[in-house]
This record gives sequence, C-alpha cells and structure tokens, in this order.
Amino acid sequence: MARPVDPANAADRFRAFGSDLRLTRYVGTPSALPLDHADSWGTLDLALGAGGRGGLPLAAPRDLLTVAGRENLGQALILRLLTPLGDLAPLGHPTYGSRLTGLIGRTNDSRSRHLARLYVLEALAQESRVAKLLSIRVDPVAGQPDTLRIALSVLPRGDDQPLALALEVTL
Repeated sequence: MARPVDPANAADRFRAFGSDLRLTRYVGTPSALPLDHADSWGTLDLALGAGGRGGLPLAAPRDLLTVAGRENLGQALILRLLTPLGDLAPLGHPTYGSRLTGLIGRTNDSRSRHLARLYVLEALAQESRVAKLLSIRVDPVAGQPDTLRIALSVLPRGDDQPLALALEVTL
C-alpha cells in the first residue's frame, strides 16, 4: 500500500509534477525564483551524465539524465511552448503545443510581441499542472533584432512557490 501524501513535504508536493528525460538545460540564477531556460528552437536535446550502471564498460560511461518535480514542470512548459500546435495530433494530443512557430518570419514589432503573449497564454491554459499565471513579459533582445525573450512566472498547482521560466524565440 502506498504511503499517504503529506502536503507539507516538498517531495510529496512535487511528485505530482512527474519526471521525464532531461531535454532542456537548467540554469540556476541568483534570484528569488528558480529559472529554467531554453534559448531557441533547435537547442533542445537529450542530456547525458555519468553512467556506468550496465552496458559496455567504457572509459567514461554516459547515460541519459532525468528531471523530476519543479524542474520537470519547467521543462514541460518550455517544450509545450516550442512545439508547434497540433504536431502531436497523430499521437492523440491535438491541442498540445503553441502557435509561437507561426511568428517565424515576422518582424519584431509590438504586434508580434502581443501575438507571442497571446500564444503563450493559450498554451499555458492547456497545462493542468499550472494553477495560475503570475506574470509574463515579451521583450525584444538587445542586439538581436529577430529575437523575442519570453519571461513568465507561474504558480504550480499544489505549490505555494512560483516557478519562473524564460526562453528566447527567433522570429
């Protein structure tokens, strides 16, 4: 029989966020809020770490890393935002993703930034692990006229600490 969930225990609260293979880099920043970061469309990949629990004996064995809890929720939100809406329909998830890829080729102007904000709001509304959006900013990136920086803070369901995310999207 499984032990009961203790809401005062952070490990119990974060178990609801799930776990997955690590795809995004996690960049901790000196801030009141932790930051998960992805820096454009093509930079997501499987992360490797120290391995050696089986398989071929190698000089420096490597294995796939996993994420869990808050870090997994952050990664899941980034992946949802960077996945074109409807791309997972053949797998049974027609509403997964966002319309951010529809901004590719547009100019980095006020209209594009407002659309990016709308598309992020639409995607976050589909995520059941997010209780509330606390803030969102969509800004141009200095020195990169074709790039938007999207920074947001959400309150995860069942958690009283905000989760901050940032990603840069090249238009």
